[in-house]
Amino acid sequence: MTTRHGSAGRTLTAIVLAAGKGTRMRSALPKVLHAVAGRTMLGHVLTAAREAGAGRIAVVAEPGQAAVEAEVAAIAPGARVHPQAERLGTAHAVLAARDTLAEDADDVVVAFGDTPLVTAATLTRLRAPLAEGAAIAVLAFDTDRPTGYGRVLTQDGSVTAIREDKDATDEERRVGLCNAGLMALSGRHALAILDRIGNANAAGEYYLTDAVALAVAEGLSVAVVRVEEAEAQGVNDRVQLAVAEAEIQSRLRRAAQIGGATLVAPETVFLSVDTVLGQDVLVEPHVVFGPRVTVGDGCVIHAFSHLEGASLEPGVTIGPYARLRPGAVLETGSRVGNFVELKNTRLGAGAKANHLTYLGDSTVGAGANVGAGTITCNYDGVNKHRTSIGAGAFVGSNSALVAPVAVGAGAIVGAGSVVTADVPADGLAVARARQVNRPEGARLWRATKGLVRKPETKTHEKP
Repeated sequence: MTTRHGSAGRTLTAIVLAAGKGTRMRSALPKVLHAVAGRTMLGHVLTAAREAGAGRIAVVAEPGQAAVEAEVAAIAPGARVHPQAERLGTAHAVLAARDTLAEDADDVVVAFGDTPLVTAATLTRLRAPLAEGAAIAVLAFDTDRPTGYGRVLTQDGSVTAIREDKDATDEERRVGLCNAGLMALSGRHALAILDRIGNANAAGEYYLTDAVALAVAEGLSVAVVRVEEAEAQGVNDRVQLAVAEAEIQSRLRRAAQIGGATLVAPETVFLSVDTVLGQDVLVEPHVVFGPRVTVGDGCVIHAFSHLEGASLEPGVTIGPYARLRPGAVLETGSRVGNFVELKNTRLGAGAKANHLTYLGDSTVGAGANVGAGTITCNYDGVNKHRTSIGAGAFVGSNSALVAPVAVGAGAIVGAGSVVTADVPADGLAVARARQVNRPEGARLWRATKGLVRKPETKTHEKP
């Protein structure tokens, strides 16, 4: 049963067209699986459809696209995937989802898997005329560069047809209102109209846009919903992919700033669609947020840091040049400094790792201090092992903690140690060779090599 959403409780079915390998992408990856702001293009469209209230979603894809099917299952569980063996036009693609279309729905929205910038709000606006009696609503934009786009033709303010660029007359090509591709159809009329679409056109394809003229010929109402050109843009190659990335980054940066975060140089900060920044967060230039990052209030992210799959509690400071990998959890007031990397590690409240350190598969207790150059040796070539550093412990610089190993609360590890056994609480571990000084040893060694130490160069102070 379809759940009712939206105004007046009308049901919505979304048909997302995701067929096509995207040869212009020059990639083995299906076009719709290329990412924008940490989410696939298809994922963006499916998310928008769900947020717009689609109780039923169908995706039309080429047969055998297991990766596409997996993405659909991850983003929209329960959505159907319909194969389209032949690519004979957009109407033909929509009809590949006939089984879904035949099920009861008040409204049907057709979207495209390569238009990642279309928002849920726009999909909601697109279907709104259907509740007022329109049989079809088309999404369109105004542009002074219409070449290549289908033109939305109107007469006395009403839509009469959509004409593809290659089929348009010279006069029609001068029209600046262009088809954005997305369309909403009344569930009561959708299948009947789609089944009547023919392929008598220059390309010999079944155009979804021909549904408009068919509806008009039957005396049905067709509405147009305008959208900004940038939101309607599709992605066909990597140049357009970069354009889409820039547009969505602009949206995300603005939302972060309005939400209370300070981005010192916004154009240099890159966010993912699921990045969460708390109030009074300060982000310095050249910071990258990968997927699944949450930053609490009052955190400071210094320049050139990279975060992915990490969670920062309030008052945390990281960087510059810090890297937080998946599973990094930094508790309140902890600090990660320059050239420090954390992976699958929890840093306790107030704990510090300020310089040149790698902590992997670790737990660091509250208030502990991890010295410069320290690493946890968590991988033995076959398996990963954990390291535990207790609250208030002090690990001296240039130490290697060979997991599995535990350093107890309040313990001290001497600088330069290689720790292979547990250190008890409040214990002192020194695991390095004893220093031996040989007087004149350096001079004798040089003599064996036929070398002479250069005399010191004296500098003369000005009187």
